[in-house]
Amino acid sequence: MELLSSWAAAAEGRWLYPAFLAMYAAIYCVGLLAAFRRWEQRRRLDGASCLISLFHGTPAALAAAAAVLAQPPPARGFASPNTPLQAHVLDYSVAYFTMDLLHYLAFLPGDHLFIAHHLATLFVFLTCRYLVRHGALALLVLLFLAEVTSLLQNVWTLAGIWRDQSPAAARLYAALSPPFYAMYTLVRGVAGPLFFLKMSAFYLSGQALDVIPWWVRISWIIVVGTAIAVSNLWIWNLWKELFRERKQAVAKKDT
Repeated sequence: MELLSSWAAAAEGRWLYPAFLAMYAAIYCVGLLAAFRRWEQRRRLDGASCLISLFHGTPAALAAAAAVLAQPPPARGFASPNTPLQAHVLDYSVAYFTMDLLHYLAFLPGDHLFIAHHLATLFVFLTCRYLVRHGALALLVLLFLAEVTSLLQNVWTLAGIWRDQSPAAARLYAALSPPFYAMYTLVRGVAGPLFFLKMSAFYLSGQALDVIPWWVRISWIIVVGTAIAVSNLWIWNLWKELFRERKQAVAKKDT
């Protein structure tokens, strides 16, 4: 945390979004043109997207936690002014979602769910970072909850890409599925909704309207609530598929 605070102090007067975006663009190009160049087209695209997600997820989760904890407890609140470190963490995530959105728009324009998710996420982060300049604490807690499973999810995703062609990838995918689903369910199905209810109660109470107007807070509630609902539907379907596969495997073994 001290390292992050020192870095934030040194970079306080700088706008780091362009540098972050350039970093993600470079990582994406390395994945697409070098690291995964021998993969077939769709796998190469998915691999490049996973690669930038790997460089975003865990660092963003750690940075979000540090940015929240670095703020003195009396100053923490759902309508607190954004600190310089919190602003940098938001820019780090805005750059990632910008790069991944460009990836989908350029190569996978039919993937409407991911495009809509990225646009909605960028709307929330950008209004917090550049319009109201308050409320980052709530969004950074949500960012931590969203990205704390990122490393496991990306390894699981990469294994899933190759499971139909690689027995080792299939075994890794099967081994990672239960712990990943359990962790994701705990974070997105329990911790996330509980924090969302607390956040919503504050914003619907009408407090601090002078810094976060109604249209901003209501839009945040709608976007976050929808994202949580979609995430839980996604993991519920994965659990059902897992249990169906296990049931079929047992039935096949018995015969």
